[in-house]
This record gives sequence, C-alpha cells and structure tokens, in this order.
Amino acid sequence: MGDVLHGMKKSDPGYVDFGEAYFSTINFGDAKPWKRHLKMTLNFVVPVGEIRFVIYDRRENSVTKECFFDVVLGENNYQRITIPPGLWVAFKGIGEEFNLLLNLADLEHDPNEVERKSDLTEIAYKW
Repeated sequence: MGDVLHGMKKSDPGYVDFGEAYFSTINFGDAKPWKRHLKMTLNFVVPVGEIRFVIYDRRENSVTKECFFDVVLGENNYQRITIPPGLWVAFKGIGEEFNLLLNLADLEHDPNEVERKSDLTEIAYKW
C-alpha cells in the first residue's frame, strides 16, 4: 500500500488556472538562485526529500515589502506553497537523498516573463 499525496485541486486556495506542471530535482547542498516571475503564479510541492525555500518581497505597495519568508517543504512537512507573481524565490536542497519539486503553474513557461539573479548573494540573505 501507499499514501496519496495531493498536489492541488481547483477548489484549493491559491489555485488561479492551469498552465503546466513540471518536476525539478535539486541535489543536497545545491541552490537555485533567485528568480521572479512577472505573471506566473507558482505552486510548489515537495513529495520526496526536503527543500528549503526563501521568498523575498520587493513589491512597492506590499505590506510585506522587504520581508523574507523561509520554509522547508518535504516528506516531514508536506504542504503546498503558493508564490504569486512579483516575489523573488530561491531554494536549496537539504534532503540528503533525492529531492523532488513539483510546480503546478498557472501559465506555460515563457522565458520573457521571468527575471533571474546569477547567484544567491545578489539578494542579501543568510542561508
């Protein structure tokens, strides 16, 4: 037997629309640098391993402007986080085995609607 791990239902808070679902892997100790989607809403789930996410808000009229949100998702904290457009996000593999990320996005990937930083040091955060 096994468990059912729900990713998202259209009745869930955070659901906007469906554009694509994709999986990404990240090795232990590796980090994916900061990126910010201009239009896309991200919905991250980590069904295998553990991944640490840091979200940074630079939106002008936001009540959380200049704030960071740090969360670990994975087998011991199975839930979904929704990241609306305009927020910076970076993540690091902290599970010592295989780390698997599922993104349920509301848009198909468009390289013209995302901004990227080349490394983690471009936004000051103590990892």
